[in-house]
Amino acid sequence: MPETATNDASINYEISGNPDGPWLIFSNSLGTNLHMWDAQAEAFGREYHVLRYDTRGHGKSDAPAGDYNYDQLGNDVLAVMDAAGADKADFCGLSMGGATGMWLGVNAPERFGKLVLCNTGARIGDTQTWQQRIETVLASGMGSIAEAVVDRWFTERFQKAAPAAVDRIGAMILATPAAGYAGCCGALRDFDMREAIKAIALPTLVIAGQHDPATPVGLAEDIKASIGGARLAVVDAAHLSNIEQEAAFNETVSTFLKG
Repeated sequence: MPETATNDASINYEISGNPDGPWLIFSNSLGTNLHMWDAQAEAFGREYHVLRYDTRGHGKSDAPAGDYNYDQLGNDVLAVMDAAGADKADFCGLSMGGATGMWLGVNAPERFGKLVLCNTGARIGDTQTWQQRIETVLASGMGSIAEAVVDRWFTERFQKAAPAAVDRIGAMILATPAAGYAGCCGALRDFDMREAIKAIALPTLVIAGQHDPATPVGLAEDIKASIGGARLAVVDAAHLSNIEQEAAFNETVSTFLKG
């Protein structure tokens, strides 16, 4: 059943999987919710105690007005872990969630075993682009960006082959509160950990999508070069690699976590 943890907002989370297994946390992308990880929760739940949560501003978590920041988003994860009784966990985040993983690796390394940073960057986009996105969704709602976002998140091949999966993500985007989406855009606008991540000493896997226009492979290569011993895997997908290449994604992550 869903539960909530509080940092300075109520954060919705769900626990599933093997209660005797090690903890594994999944963190969602901008504009989705914890259900973007449904396939992974099922696959990894056989061996892991799976903890998923809705990033603030998304899903069933609170969506306060105004800009958020990564101190808030990172501390939300620690609050969820405390509420769930997870002293230490492996962490897998995609895009916005991957940025959260970097923050955690720098600021709370003692709480984590391994990091999986998917389709993300230590600096994503630029200030002007994020500010324009904020202004658009606050003025015109999520419907004004949903179609364009989905088109960047999945290859044309996958959109034709799996329309139901694509539509499910489109529905998540439309259901995201505009204030929450804009608040997280503010956090991403101000996020820059290109220097800070050089201090991460945790075992780290970086996953990139070969066809990802939102966070190109070059951003993943930069993360790999900055974190000592980090590994890089490139999959045949656009932005939501865990959905477009579910089997390859799961195998890559599983091999890393068990290694």
